[in-house]
Amino acid sequence: MKSLANKVVVVTGAGSGIGRALALQLAAQGAHLALCDVNADNLQKTVDIASAHGVKVYSATVDVANRQAVQTFADNVSRALGNASVIINNAGVALSQNVDTMSRQDFEWVLNINFWGVVNGCEAFMPQLKQQGDAHIVNISSIFGIISVPSQSAYNASKFAVKGFTESLRQELNGSKIHVTCVHPGGIKTNIVRHARIHNDISGHAVSPQKLAADFDKMASTSAEEAARQIVRAIEKNQKRLLIGADAKVLDAVQRLLPNHYDTVFKVGYRLMDKFGKRS
Repeated sequence: MKSLANKVVVVTGAGSGIGRALALQLAAQGAHLALCDVNADNLQKTVDIASAHGVKVYSATVDVANRQAVQTFADNVSRALGNASVIINNAGVALSQNVDTMSRQDFEWVLNINFWGVVNGCEAFMPQLKQQGDAHIVNISSIFGIISVPSQSAYNASKFAVKGFTESLRQELNGSKIHVTCVHPGGIKTNIVRHARIHNDISGHAVSPQKLAADFDKMASTSAEEAARQIVRAIEKNQKRLLIGADAKVLDAVQRLLPNHYDTVFKVGYRLMDKFGKRS
C-alpha cells in the first residue's frame, strides 16, 4: 500500500500503548480513523489528539471479544467513514499464572480477547476490505506466539493461535487485493502488564503485579511509538511478517536454531534473573 492518506484505517485497542501510537502516526499521514477500545476515557484522549491532525475520526467503546459488538462497530464505521481499507487488530490483554492454578475464567478471558477478538475483527471487516482496490489486515501476535515460557500458557496459546490463523488467512487471500501481516513484538514499553492479571512470574513464583510490571519495564526495549512506526512501514511495504525489537529477533533466532532445546537455554536466563532480583 503506497500511501495511507485518505484511507479508512481501523485500530482496535486504540486507547493506549501501540494502539494510540498507531492512531497518532496514521492521523499524521492523513488517514481517516475508526478507533475502538474498552476504556472510554483513554479512547477519547486518543481521539482528541488524533483529531487535531484534521482527519475524520469515528470511535466507539467496544469489547472485541463480543462478536456482535464488533460487527455493529464495522457497520457503523462504513456508515460514518466509508469502507475500511486497513484493519489493525491490536487489542490484547495478558495473564501470568501457572496452569495448575489458573482458573478457566481467566484462561477464556485471554483467549476471547487476544484470539477471538482478532477473528471477530477480520470477519466483520472482510466484506469492506474486499470492496477496496488495495487493502490490508494486520494481526498483532507476539514473540510469545513463537516461543513459550512458564506462567504464560494462556497468553502463549492465544498468540500462537493468532499466528496460525493469520498465516492461513494470508495464504487464502494470496492473489487477492488484501494483504496480510502478522506482527510479533518483543518487549514494548506499554501498560499491558499493569492491566494484566498477575499471579506467577516466569520462574513460577508468586509475584505482585507491581513487581512484575517493574521488572517488565526494565526489560522492555522498544517504545510504543517505534513499534507503531514499524507496523505502518510494514503496511506500506505489504510485509508478511514483522518482528519488533532486538529481543524478538534474538528469541526467534534461538527458537529456529534450537527448536527442541530453547527452553534449556532460557532456564539459565531464569536463574540469572532470580539471582539479579534477589540482589537488587
